[in-house]
Amino acid sequence: MQMKQPIIIDTDPGIDDAAAISIALNHPQFDLKMITTVNGNVGIEKTTANALKLKKFFNSNVPVHRGASQPLMANIVDASEVHGESGMAGYEFEDVDETELSSTHAVEAMRDALLQSDEPITLIPIGPLTNIALLLKTYPEVTAHIKEIVLMGGSANRGNITPAAEFNMYCDPEAAQIVFDSGLPLTMVGLDVARSSTLLHEHVDELKDLNQTGDMLHQMFKHYRGDDFEKGINVYDAYTLLFLLHPEHFKVEEAYVQIEVQGELTKGMTVTDFNSEFPNTSVVMSIDAERFKDLFFDALRHAK
Repeated sequence: MQMKQPIIIDTDPGIDDAAAISIALNHPQFDLKMITTVNGNVGIEKTTANALKLKKFFNSNVPVHRGASQPLMANIVDASEVHGESGMAGYEFEDVDETELSSTHAVEAMRDALLQSDEPITLIPIGPLTNIALLLKTYPEVTAHIKEIVLMGGSANRGNITPAAEFNMYCDPEAAQIVFDSGLPLTMVGLDVARSSTLLHEHVDELKDLNQTGDMLHQMFKHYRGDDFEKGINVYDAYTLLFLLHPEHFKVEEAYVQIEVQGELTKGMTVTDFNSEFPNTSVVMSIDAERFKDLFFDALRHAK
């Protein structure tokens, strides 16, 4: 019997975040300690409400903690044109209210969970890295308790919000630089792997017959206007969890990654050096598209 893997999801839901959270909350291999929210796809009030809506949808006891409402230094960027005004357009969730939110700030909550845990916890940030940077800078003593950071963001090639930068990195480049300089084991699950295996529209249609969760995601994916939309859906954030479940199916390359924080045209670029003798990041490059579809559906089968 495989031990459950303790994880924390730091998120800015977001339609693809909803797919990742659906897996994290329900898959028997994960022990989700908490969901922490961050400003990103939409503002912090909305991302937090969306996390609470998913918690309620799954009748979950996992606590939700609100985190940073703005980037460390950069101005707020918003992706509501991709995810809809609420951040999770397309499905009618039950209403939620503040009383369902845990009172502790996300950064404090992560610190407490890490220091109290019997075993190191894997952090899975799937939005801008503001909370994680604040955690590492405010409470450096937690690093010994972090097993690894598996993050969604960046690109070894081109960006999406700009030609050079991926959205999460662009939103808070300074926070990203802190994380990439942390010395912790890092895995970057970025645009490269998603572009290698877009979920075709015909597969999206199959989701609705999978289970209630599949139906919920199917309805939201119909409203999702992400990259490569004419071809299908890129479920970016879900790749982090699928990688943790099945690393053997992904192509990974070691690289030294730094974040461009100064560049006028390249702000937020993940400058990825595969020739460095001192790599700091495992970069997930690709997965076979058919294999991805099967792994994604299999992971969602554990949900209601």
